[in-house]
Amino acid sequence: MSYSSWVQNHYKKHKEIVKKLISKNFTEDEIIEYFDFDNMKKNEIDFCPLYKKDKKCHNIEKLNCYICACPNFRFNDNGLDIYDNHKIVSRCNINNGEKISSKNGDIHQNCTNCTVPHHKSYVKKHFNLDWLEIVKECEVK
Repeated sequence: MSYSSWVQNHYKKHKEIVKKLISKNFTEDEIIEYFDFDNMKKNEIDFCPLYKKDKKCHNIEKLNCYICACPNFRFNDNGLDIYDNHKIVSRCNINNGEKISSKNGDIHQNCTNCTVPHHKSYVKKHFNLDWLEIVKECEVK
C-alpha cells in the first residue's frame, strides 16, 4: 500500500471514531485519552493491525494513537530524492535518523525509535479534530 493510500484509509477510520466520540459529547481531553493504546486495542481493534497482536509500534509505556502518522514525516510515493541510485520515498523533517531499504531498493525513513507524536502532551499541543489537518504537510507534492 502506498503512503497516500494509507493516509486516506487511516483518515476515514480516524474520522469515524472522532465523529462517534463527538456525538457522545466527549471533550478534547476525553478524546485524546480515548486514543490511549490500551483503550484503542480493546475498543477499536480494527483501527490498527497491531492491536490484534497486542503490539505497540513504539516501545513506550503510555502510547497515544491519536496522531499516528507523525506531522514531521515527509513522503512522496514517486520519490523525494535519489541517493546512491535509490529512490528516497520518505524522510523525517526534524531528524535524519535511520533509513531502511525496501525489497525494491526504495529508501524509507525508519521511525521505530522515535516516540515524538505518541505522547499525550504532543497530541494536546497539535490537536485538531480533523486528523488530515495535523498531517497535511506530510505528503510532498
